[in-house]
Amino acid sequence: MSERTSFESWLSDMDGVLVHEGIPVPGANKFIERLQETGKRFLVLTNNSIYTPRDLHVRLSNSGLKIPESAIYTSALATADFLNNQRPGGSAYVIGESGLTTALHDIGYVLTDYQPDYVILGETRRYDFVGLTTAIRLIKDGARFIATNPDATGPSRDGILPATGSVAALISEATGRKPYFVGKPNPLMMRHALRKIGAHSESSVMIGDRMDTDVLSGLEAGLETVLVLSGLTATMDEVAQHPFRPNHVLNSVADLIEWIDD
Repeated sequence: MSERTSFESWLSDMDGVLVHEGIPVPGANKFIERLQETGKRFLVLTNNSIYTPRDLHVRLSNSGLKIPESAIYTSALATADFLNNQRPGGSAYVIGESGLTTALHDIGYVLTDYQPDYVILGETRRYDFVGLTTAIRLIKDGARFIATNPDATGPSRDGILPATGSVAALISEATGRKPYFVGKPNPLMMRHALRKIGAHSESSVMIGDRMDTDVLSGLEAGLETVLVLSGLTATMDEVAQHPFRPNHVLNSVADLIEWIDD
């Protein structure tokens, strides 16, 4: 692994890095406090499109992590930024929650099932047959297929749950159309995040707990990458299974506190 260096801007995944099943990772609060004390630019990223940044701000605050709403960037926001650049003022049929619908409303999109420009698939705990059937028919009729993220499963207190990637595969099988995934590991989300905080990849770091999304997206966007073993990836054997490596592997964000310079 490479030597520690100095970073001006910090991007961090949320689940598995700062919180684990709703409980803060030990040292995460001190890590966030140190970033704020030193005035470092930082952004917390999540592929979860269910919640708005305001929702996540409150949920994290209730867990003891004081992260400003403006410092949270979701795959729903990244999807809205992408669509606002591609087709401003468009229309979409959406399967998802308020995090996604709010982001699309904020860029002036019309949500409709009548000849939409896009079918947009996001995270929800209420996937239903009628909604999926409508999405399939609209895509077959010519709507472009977008998904907020490719995660096949998501965590819960009772175990894994099917997530956007799994449902996207179902729709793709029925339509013969693959979606464009906006969230990690698409480096597009990294570039939008860097632009949001006015940062450059050469002086920025991406912290994550997943090799296939966090580390890969950071690597492809030209950022320094740190894998923490506090979430999905727990051993070096798991790291070795991938054809790429992070620049650094640490136990948790607690080990990064001393890296943050004044």
